[in-house]
Amino acid sequence: MSAHASTAEQASTRRSRKVRVGIVLSNRMMKTIVVRIDHRVRHPKYDRVIQQTSAFKVHDETNSAGVGDMVKIMETRPLSKEKRWRLVEVLKRASSAPPIPEETIEPQRGARAQSSASGQTTEGTSSEKT
Repeated sequence: MSAHASTAEQASTRRSRKVRVGIVLSNRMMKTIVVRIDHRVRHPKYDRVIQQTSAFKVHDETNSAGVGDMVKIMETRPLSKEKRWRLVEVLKRASSAPPIPEETIEPQRGARAQSSASGQTTEGTSSEKT
């Protein structure tokens, strides 16, 4: 019983751990993700608000987070040389479909592009002469 009581005391006296919310930049490592945290600070000399970015390596036991997901992370004991954070939960999933690059979409210009886009064929093509 004394072991249980000391564990409860230790949990109550332990300092609260830092919790941050960020965006997943990379999930290419096994059980590790890289999370970007953005925060705003006032510049001491110029008195302007500037945005600073930090990247943390975070332990993801189930490999559940994907690139672009918004996640909540919590500080923990050192797990490796650079990992001191663990994944608490995925707050918002990124869309699963990747965005279409603009280079693959051809703009339609002139009558020729409109007729080819609508699927019309012109008379006198090589397939009709056979």
